[in-house]
Amino acid sequence: MTPLPKLAVFDLDYTLWPFWVDTHVDPPFHKSSDGTIRDRRGQNIQLYPEVPEVLERLQSLGVPVAAASRTGEIQGANQLLELFDLVKYFVHREIYPGSKVAHFERLHHKTGVPFSQMVFFDDEKRNIIDVGTLGTESSWGGVGGEEKGFLGGGSKVSVR
Repeated sequence: MTPLPKLAVFDLDYTLWPFWVDTHVDPPFHKSSDGTIRDRRGQNIQLYPEVPEVLERLQSLGVPVAAASRTGEIQGANQLLELFDLVKYFVHREIYPGSKVAHFERLHHKTGVPFSQMVFFDDEKRNIIDVGTLGTESSWGGVGGEEKGFLGGGSKVSVR
């Protein structure tokens, strides 16, 4: 049996939700009376359906979760995590433009977890390659279409 990672790190755009928060939707966001989350224009905003289950499962296994996003829409990304009630799963959030390597270096500094004991889920191949140079196992999730975010890729870590 493969040992569980000491930290699971997730990108946000096209990994937890099917859009770029800085270009495809229009913050600020709000929760409607019917419980749906909408942007400023009233567009319905949704997560990939598997996200809450996967984050809940990681939590039940005792695997801490962090976010690493390069978006420039920092406030909007954090607002969505709050509105989707996902903040409770994330022990750290590195959400700002820049290299994913910088995000991981900060996560390592904050947690003390070696890069080799982290696992990373992202939709962008360049981020997977960059973080892979640190020794972190990564899974490319793919973008939209028939692929379903981080579960659409060939994840090497089983959380089921």
